[in-house]
This record gives sequence, structure tokens and C-alpha cells, in this order.
Amino acid sequence: MYRLFLKIATRYLIKNKLYSFINIFGLAVGVASFILIMLYVNYEYSYDTFEGSENVQRVYMDYTEDGVFVPGDAQTYNLSGPTLEAAFPEIQEFVRLAHMDNVTFKFNNKSIRGERGALADASIFEVLDYELTEGDENTVLKEPYSILLTASLAQKIFGDEEPIGKSLSVVYRGETLFKVSGILKDIGKNTHMKNDFLMSFNTALTWEGYPDNPEQNWTGNNLFTYIKLDENTNVDIFKQKVMDFKVDALPFERHNIEPLEDIHLYSDKPYEAEANGSASRVRFLLAIALIIIILSWLNYINLSTAKSLERAKETGIRKVAGAQKPQIILQSLLESLLLNGTAIVIALAIVLIVLPVFNNYIGKELTVGLSNLKDFLPMIGFILFGTLVSGIYPAFVLSNYTPAKALKGKISTSGSGVVIRKALITGQFLATIILLTGTIVVTKQINFLQDQPIGANLDQVVALNGKIISGSQDSLANTDFEILERELKKLPFVKGVALAQTYPGGDYNNLNSGVGITFPDGTRDDKRIWYNYAVQPDYFEVMEMEFVAGSPFRKTSEGYSNSIVMNERFIKHMGIGNAKKAVDKIVKMGGEDWIIKGVIKDYHHFGLKTGIEPFILRHATQRSNLLVKLDQKILSTMGMTTALSQIGNIWKEIAPESTFDYTFLDQNFEAQYNEDKAFGSAFQIFTILAILIASMGLFGLTSYTILQRKKEIGIRKVNGATIAQILSLLNKDFVQWVGLAFLIAIPISWYIMHSWLQGFAYKTAMSWWIFALAGITALFIALLTVSWQSFRAAMANPVEALKEE
Repeated sequence: MYRLFLKIATRYLIKNKLYSFINIFGLAVGVASFILIMLYVNYEYSYDTFEGSENVQRVYMDYTEDGVFVPGDAQTYNLSGPTLEAAFPEIQEFVRLAHMDNVTFKFNNKSIRGERGALADASIFEVLDYELTEGDENTVLKEPYSILLTASLAQKIFGDEEPIGKSLSVVYRGETLFKVSGILKDIGKNTHMKNDFLMSFNTALTWEGYPDNPEQNWTGNNLFTYIKLDENTNVDIFKQKVMDFKVDALPFERHNIEPLEDIHLYSDKPYEAEANGSASRVRFLLAIALIIIILSWLNYINLSTAKSLERAKETGIRKVAGAQKPQIILQSLLESLLLNGTAIVIALAIVLIVLPVFNNYIGKELTVGLSNLKDFLPMIGFILFGTLVSGIYPAFVLSNYTPAKALKGKISTSGSGVVIRKALITGQFLATIILLTGTIVVTKQINFLQDQPIGANLDQVVALNGKIISGSQDSLANTDFEILERELKKLPFVKGVALAQTYPGGDYNNLNSGVGITFPDGTRDDKRIWYNYAVQPDYFEVMEMEFVAGSPFRKTSEGYSNSIVMNERFIKHMGIGNAKKAVDKIVKMGGEDWIIKGVIKDYHHFGLKTGIEPFILRHATQRSNLLVKLDQKILSTMGMTTALSQIGNIWKEIAPESTFDYTFLDQNFEAQYNEDKAFGSAFQIFTILAILIASMGLFGLTSYTILQRKKEIGIRKVNGATIAQILSLLNKDFVQWVGLAFLIAIPISWYIMHSWLQGFAYKTAMSWWIFALAGITALFIALLTVSWQSFRAAMANPVEALKEE
């Protein structure tokens, strides 16, 4: 019997090619989109998950603002871990990591640069997900100047040589010999703390390359601290205990904790180890995935129901011939499983073909295989459940036809069936309008972020930086920089040169921060963290920053002075209404007096996703970056490649033992929006796919409606109805459904997108035309889909429709 049913189902699907194609195509696209999105969603939620990760918390600092504690930054003090462990028996172990970027390694005249890692306590193997392939966890990080390399980094440095026990030069604020004591298994990409190497934390006590508070004290929070709790600990109660814990040396700060597994999606603090993801983006894509696959199932229901009318006589004959209702249901379900099974196979093929492109697009390494089969099981279960449910309704509709009515062609739609189908199509329009609104708002917001002036001109500014790979320093010597600056200014395409510690678009790790400042009126503020960085006087001209009062610092032979420039936000915070009144006033900071020489207009140092912070720019010589302003007119004739080559040649002449690296400031600033732009593009693509699938469902319902009203249309034409009247008759209901969906979609889409925009300090307006455009687009798509079939029905010969009577 099953073989017969399968044969009948196969023949039916082959015979009805258009019906089969629309269904299989819609389901395949829906399932493939669902799988791709869910692969990304699962990957994002998999960050920092391993056996025991639910018991690991990261410690961070809260600061006070206006007398209220707010999340401060992700890094803690040297003493934070030991102090908390001594105070709370719930803590089984702690580990501290001091992050290091752009480290260069030298071995046998080979230099490997640009690596990142950390100084780490030996307890790291007890707390975090690090695994050795060679070495003993109990000893590899105990001795000072011990280093662990990942397998891939060890291969790059040593090739096929055995690395254990070998000495390796580390160039980081100087050149120091380390001994390789172990090899780490390569770290996965789905962790917020990506390290290519680990050094013994004890090294910091004597290493000149790490001068940042190596002693056990409360001066300077530059470390990431993680704690492992007893598995029976009530985390909520423990969190409150940590926040209530007082440290006498930190009167305006407190410790706080957050789950390790939540950091990637829910933490966005200053001084993070890397730019984290966004839970809101993941939730949006998850919602789109569900909408797409549900729309594909609704389409199948609509199309199957429409086709069931054509099969009414077939069902009647089978029932007269003795077929029972369960047999008809079973055959219909077999057809559904065959069609859905084919679609799923095609969907998997699409996923395998598209996945490399998708990975390149989102910058991830998603995989499909036995290694992540457990991630697939919930997806497979959900898809199979939806397949079964979507096949049951058409099966019951088909099996409920009475033989007499079916054979006479008098099948009519029940009231409940009409309501269900109207609800389904209204739901499809509702989802379409919400997705269209979301696409418009996301695109508008991203354009808004990119188009707003930031208060500085980053165009044609290149930041030069490098490391000396032999010698006692890891930045160029003072005299080298002076010569380099002088020689670069001689180039005809160079408009200006300036030294700076950082620049707009640089991350928190390139800034100095501290608490405690005395304002000109004698008011002391110890409750807020202040950001500052060192620049030379030419910096303001190169960056084209506008002064509202005062002027830049004056150059000095020493390259530094006690002069500072503040932004407007800082002046307002000090309670000075007129910026001109702040010029030449003195503030006390870090035990020294600083003279305010000028006030610049507020600028966006971190981009428009966050608010403008009060900033201090100090006159000091910190040679992290040499900023070069290029002349656009001259570059247009000679080309950027030639200009950079000439700059590189001068650099190598003056500093032959150093690396030469450069960064375009405008590209670096725009890079902070890359995740948002990728999200916006993904939103657009999957919205288009959802609309395509919804249109197929609408096509199915149109077929159903026209088939039901075939004789009515014939009678109306015989009685003189025009083609325009027939089109109006058939399209009227769909316009009403779009209108109903539009009214429901407005508040829902407004609430969703308004909530999403709250994640931005500067946001676009939710204008009325956004909703109007989404509604008009949905209406246009509906009419375009419906009108073709309506026109065919209106042009049909009425005799063909009436002769069956």
C-alpha cells in the first residue's frame, strides 16, 4: 500500500510541475535561509562555552557618576583576583590576564610580527578553555620568562623543529629572551579572548617590557580577571556580595561580575579584549529565520489547499471505490513528506554551496559536519515538526470532501476555512511589512552614522607606526622621529605631519584614563573616569579640529609641557558656561598643575554609536603614531600607491631595523560600522527572500480564490461585467488584507525598531514615510502577484466556466 501511495504521489508531483516547482522552491529557499541564519545564531551563542563555563565569571569595575554606580570598564586591578579569592570561599580559583597586541617574535633571523597574547597566571587551565598539546599544566607557567605558543604560531616560527626548551626573542617595548615551555592547542574563533601565546604572569615583576603596575597594588586597572565559582553557588546572591564588598583604596569604585558566556553578546564596556557582538542583531536574525521558514510552510498550506479543489473529484472517486479517510490522509501526508523531503535535500545542497560565500560575508567560520551535529539536532527537529504540521491541514481538508458533492463539482469552502486562509495571508502581509520597515530603518540608521560629521577630518590622513626589531626600544627613537618628521614634510604631497598617541576611531586601549581632577574653582572630582591622550601641537591642524577658544600648545624643545586642550564637553562638566573663560585656567591632575591652552569643538572619538566623552589632550611626546596628511590634488595624479612607496622608502632609510605599518584613518573609523553594515545587508537579503516566499503564498491563495469563483466570474461576464470590474472584484479582498496587515504592523514595527535604535547614542528619526513606503511596497507586491492571475481569469471565455453546470 505504501509503495502504491508513494508511486501516486510521485506521479502527481511530476504531472503538476508548476505546483511542485513553486512548493519545492519556496520550501528549499526557506529551509536553506533558516539553516544559514541558525548556524550564525548558534555560533554567536557558542562563544566561551565549554565544560564548566557556566561557573566562570569575569570581574569588572563599576565607577560612580553623579553619585550612582555605573558599569566602568572590563579591566581590573592587580590585586582584584587575590583579594576577592581571600574574601569569598565561593571562589575556587582566579586567573589574571594582561593583554598584549602586535608582539614580534624573532628566531634564527626570522621575524614573525602582529601576534596577540597575554601574561597569564598558571591557574588559567583551571578557569578558562585552554588545552596543552605539549607540556605540563602544573609547571609551564610557573617560571618567569616562560612562554606558551599555539600550535600554528609554533609552526610559523620553528617550522618542523621541536620548539620545547628553545629560546625565543620577544620584541615588545624592548627585546627579551623567553623559553618555550609548552604548546597550546589552537584557540577557537568563538571566544572573546583570542590569544596566540601566553607568558608567565611572574615575568611582569622583572620584565622591562611590562612596566604597568607589576607589583601587587591598587594603582592602575589593566588586567582581565576571571573567577571560577563553586557549582552550588547562587550567582545572583554572590554578585550582590561582590558589589557590596568595600576596598578602602577604591572609595569611588566597586567590583562587579558577569557570566563568561554572556560577554560576547551582552558586554560593551571600555577596554574590552575585542569588539564584541550584539544580542539585538542575533535576535533580529533569529526572528527573520523563523518568519522565513514559517512563511514557506504557510505557502505550502495555501498552495496545497488550492490544489485540493482540483483533486476533489479524484478524492470522491477514491472514496466511492472504497478508500477510507485515514488512507486519504496518509497518501496526502506521503505527498507532503516527499515534497518537503526533496526541498530539504535541495536546501542542504544550497547551504553547502553558499556557506563559503556566507562565511566570507559575515567574517565567521561556520561549518556543517559531524563535529557540530548536536547543534543541528534542534534545527532538524524543528524542521521535521513544521513539515508534519504543514502537511496535516491540507490532508484533512482533502479527506473531508464528501463523494457526492465532489463528483458533482459542488465543493464549497467552509466558513472556518475562509477565516483560516484570510488569517494566513494577513499574517504573511504583516510579516512582510514589518520586515520592509526594519530594512528601511536599519539602512537609514547606517547611512546616518556614516554621513554625520565627526568634528575632525580623517580624509587622506595616514597613521604610520612600526616597531624596531633590534635594539632596546620597540618604538622609534626620539631623534629618528624628528628626522622622519622633517623628511616627510619635504615631500610635495604631504600637507602636514604630527605625532599622536591615538586618533579618532582608535580604541580604548590606546587611551590613558584616570580618576581624580581638581577644577579651576577648586572643586575636586574623584567620582568619574577621565580619558586623555598625548599629542603634538600640529595634531589639531592635521586633524582639522576647530577651536572655539584659545589655541594649540606651543612647540617646545623638549616636546612636552604642562599645557592641555579640552573639548567642549569637559568645559561644560566643570560648570564653565563660556569656553573663553576656561583658557589659561589651571586644573590639577595626577599630582601636577595643567594649564588649559584651548578648547576644541566636541568630536566623536569613538563614533556615533556612543555619546561624546569629556576629553583632555595633553602636550606630550608619545610616539605611537605619526599622522601624515596627504594632498588630494597631487595624489589624484601620482596615485596613493606611489605616495605610500615613497613614504615607506624614507621610513626604511631612517629606521632600517624597524617594521613599517600604516593605517588610513577614515577606513579605520568606518570599520567600526562593518558589523552594522553586514547586518543591514543580511537583513535586506533575507527580507527579499521572505517577500519572495510570501509572494508565492499569495500566488497560491489567488489560484484558490479564482478557482472557487470561476463560475461567478463567468456569470458576471455573461451579464455584462467588464474586465476592469472583474479585476476590481478579485483584487479588492487582497487590498483589504494588506490594509489590515498594515494597521497591525505599524505599532509592532515601530516598537521593534524604536527599541533597536536605543542601542545608538545618535539615531535617525522614525519618520512617517518609512511606514508608508513599507505599506505601499507590500501593496504593490500583492497587486503585482495577484493581477496577472486575475487578468487571466477576467479574459477567460465564460462558456468554459459555465458548461460544467
